[in-house]
Amino acid sequence: MQESEEQREPINKRRNPAIRVTMMPRDTNHHGTIFGGIVLSYIDVAGGVEAVRHTGHDRFVTVAMKEIIFHEPVFVGDLVSFYAETLKVGNTSITIRVVVEAERFGSRGQIVRVTEAEVVFVAINQNREKIPIRLT
Repeated sequence: MQESEEQREPINKRRNPAIRVTMMPRDTNHHGTIFGGIVLSYIDVAGGVEAVRHTGHDRFVTVAMKEIIFHEPVFVGDLVSFYAETLKVGNTSITIRVVVEAERFGSRGQIVRVTEAEVVFVAINQNREKIPIRLT
């Protein structure tokens, strides 16, 4: 099956990042690179931003992070962009793909894909009960 031009196009060419963060020294691990857990927490935030944007619901909880791939390390000073797109909307859940790219500090714009993941969120109400997703 032939992919459409939009499917082949990198995610960052289709939309603005859900979030963008400069990595700081406090985020490093004992190897001197950014701790993977920091990147995962931002992936969670970026996925939540996309879930709200796509559905109009204001309350989601994360139920799964699937297929997390760390391609390259992230360094102090990198400007890291988290691009998110909706893959699937179910009755109460939404699956979001997050692609993470780092613009290397001091490298005149070198951009590297560093991480990607799929995140599943469930819509909830103020009582933390699952509710149906109604697209706005």
